[in-house]
Formats: sequence, C-alpha cells, structure tokens
Amino acid sequence: MPASLSASQFLSGLQCHKRLYLDIHSPDLATEIDDVLQGRFDMGTEVGILAHGRFPGGALVADRDLSQALEHTARLVQDSSVRAIFEATFEFNGVIVKVDILERAQNGTWNLIEVKSATDLKDEYFDDAAIQAYAVKGAGLQLSGASVMHLNNKYVYEGGELDLAQLFTVKNITTEVNARQAAIPHRVEAMVAMLASNVVPSIEPDGHCDAPYPCGFFSHCRKAKPARWVYDLPRITEKKFQKLVGLGIECIDDIPENFKLSVAQQRMKTNIEWMSPDLKFELESVRYPVHHLDFETFMLAIPRYPMTTPYQKLTFQWSNHIEMEDGTVRHEKCISTSRKDPDEEIAVTLLESLGKEGSICVFSNYEKTTLAGLGEKFPHLKPMIELAIGRLWDLQSIIGKHYYHPAFNGSFSLKVVLPALMPALKYDDLEIQNGGQASQQYYKIVFGEISAIETESIKSALLKYCERDTWAMVELRRVLRQKSYSA
Repeated sequence: MPASLSASQFLSGLQCHKRLYLDIHSPDLATEIDDVLQGRFDMGTEVGILAHGRFPGGALVADRDLSQALEHTARLVQDSSVRAIFEATFEFNGVIVKVDILERAQNGTWNLIEVKSATDLKDEYFDDAAIQAYAVKGAGLQLSGASVMHLNNKYVYEGGELDLAQLFTVKNITTEVNARQAAIPHRVEAMVAMLASNVVPSIEPDGHCDAPYPCGFFSHCRKAKPARWVYDLPRITEKKFQKLVGLGIECIDDIPENFKLSVAQQRMKTNIEWMSPDLKFELESVRYPVHHLDFETFMLAIPRYPMTTPYQKLTFQWSNHIEMEDGTVRHEKCISTSRKDPDEEIAVTLLESLGKEGSICVFSNYEKTTLAGLGEKFPHLKPMIELAIGRLWDLQSIIGKHYYHPAFNGSFSLKVVLPALMPALKYDDLEIQNGGQASQQYYKIVFGEISAIETESIKSALLKYCERDTWAMVELRRVLRQKSYSA
C-alpha cells in the first residue's frame, strides 16, 4: 500500500474504491493502454507545456525523485523572482500533488491553475483542483484563487506564432474548490483504510464505470457477469440500469416485457435474426452507379493550419467503391500527406470521383456532417457538395430499421455488423483497425519525425483501412439483397 495518494489516485477513488484498489494492488488486471489513449495523454502533455508560455518568468520542477521535487519546489517558492512554478510538488497528510501552474500573486499568495486540453469546463475538474489546493494549503502556502485554463475553440489561428492569450480561456473555480475542502480529509482516510484491507471492495459495475472517465478494469469486473448482462444493452443509461438492478435483474432475458426499451434493445433481448418485409424495397431504392463513401478525419487540439480552430475536424482521406448496374466495381481513393490543410484537396478530388450520378452509400450520418462542413469552409464548392449530400443513402439506417442479427448485440456499428454477416471479412488482419488509430497514424506522417519508409508503410495501412470500410458496404448490400430475395 502506498504511503501517500497521488491526485490521480484520489480521483480514481472518488469514482470507485474498487478501481483504486485494483490500480494499487493489481494493476496488471487493467486493459492495456492503446495507441489512441496514449495519443490523448500525449496531446494533454503538449497542451500543458504550451500553457507555460502564458507565464513568462516561470520555472519547471522536472525532478523525478519525490524528495528532490519537494525540495526544488520549496526553493522556487522562496525565490521572489520566479513568477510561476510549473509542476510544483507538495505532500501533505497522505496526499502528493503536482500542480500544473502555481502563479505568484500579491501579498505572498498564490493562484492555482489547472490546465486541461478540453474546450469546456467539466465538473470533475473541481475535484481535481480541490485535492491539489488541499495539499498546497496544507504545505503552508496561502491560495488567493483557483482556476481552470482550457482551450478556446473559438480561437481562429491566423498563422505564424500562436496567440496564447486567445488560445486559452481561464475560468475561476475558487468557490467550487473551497466548497470541497472540508470533505477531503475524511475521503482520504477512507481510501487509505480501504487500501490497507486484504479484501477487494465489493462494488458492482454500473454507470460509474464510464463516468467521469472510462475505467481500465471494466473488462475484469465484467467477466463474472452473465453473457447477456443488462449493462450490455446498447446506450443503457445509468438511471435505467439502476432501475433494473433495483428490480434484481442482471440478465437481459429476465427483463419484463413492459420495461421500456429502445428498438435495438428490444431486438437484442429477443436474440433472434429478424428481417422487415420492406428490406428488399429499401435495398432496391439505390440509383446506379452506386458510390460507397468513407472519410477519415483527425482533429488537432493545437491548430497548425491557418484559419483553423482547436479540435476542428479536418478530412485527410476518402475511399469510394463504385458499383455499376452490371455488377462491376472499381475503386478510387485519395489521401493528402502534405503539411498543409488537407480539406480542399480532399473536397475537390472527392467531387470529381462522385460525379453527378448515382446514390452515395454511407454508413451513419458522419459523411453528411463532414460534407456539410467542407461546404461551409469552401463556399465555391458548396453547391456541388449540397448536390452530393442530396444523393446520400444511409445503409446503417436501413439495417437499423429493417434487419437485426443476434451477433449485433444491440449495436449497429460497421465493425460489429460486418463480421456478424460476413465472418470472413473483418478488420483484425489490418495494421490499422479503427478511426482513432487512423488519426494517430496520420498525425505521425504529417507532423512526426519518421523515415520515408515508415511514412509509406503508414500511408499503405491507412489506404487499406479506409478501403475496407467502403468494400464492406458493397458486400453488405450484396448479402442483404440475397437474404431479402430468399425470404
């Protein structure tokens, strides 16, 4: 058991004592951090470092050893020439914290500033700042205020140096932080006592497993549950989950008939293949040539292209399988790998590929919103883009209304629907297997320091992944047509 709790461990304990216990005693049971999650962590680190630029005259506590970090912080606190301390380290009453930014204020007081890579203020930030304020004040410093500094998604980067004053928004949360101080000692004491036990806390998984942060131990806690546990229902709310638990229901099969469920949840409960008599009609409503379109996009927390904002969606790739009425199919594609904003190249080449005829098969509303965004960004292309939007034909919506397979498990994601209907056509043979990975790998091509060989390897993997998505729609239409004709 640790002698002290870090701020992140304290926050884990607030979310779930079992999560904290496993994190300390059995960390190997957690799901391994993937490249996508690691990318988010790296992005947060990058934003935190950039935030230091708002405080000239600041000093960083970079010591890895705790005792050295504490001593370094103490020296900087006494040095009046240091206007701010980054990663200031404190230990008090069983709590260790590293404060993102501790700004020297008037009359010997300090401002505590928590830096976040998000674009809005979230409730969980209050507890994060509160535990830090608790340790800072316990160590003898007087705080005049506490704030959260987060990215401003209204800031339009015009090129050149970033305007840090516009990039970041600072919000005062002193009242919320102070209101949480009285409860902290009791909470820390309870967590420390829990960690000293040899018994894992008996806490059932429910809505808290995802809020405020997804728990890495969910799969471990889920193992002992029925194969058709109520938490597996698609889009189950915590309120609905708690109502089922209150009724003593764990298995989907035991849910009463009068319990209100969504269409997808009802179909999952029946657990049988189902087909609407209108499926054949819907599938025959396409106009040839049928285009099958998929985009890949990414978002930059810190804008790098002129006239873009934090987290603005940028489109770097498209794939289009074009099926003619005689059944022949050709494939067209584009990926932009230059260091300039990729959106216009993507929009122009895509419009050329789509032409003016035929349905454009997509899987979800994502392509529609992406096209609409490109139209707003490039007014000269907007009329042609709007015509393309008018040709969209959503296969996911048709499946959701007219077909269900038990292997869907209530989900209508392409990654679930495809292997359910075509087990031989999956994604596990690909180097890139989801959109999050695609975004991370594309970032490496454009902004990473990698070799030409690695660049070509990633580019090839990206093309194969996007191509799989559009080929999947071609094959799904074929399989569903066969099923509807034989019904």
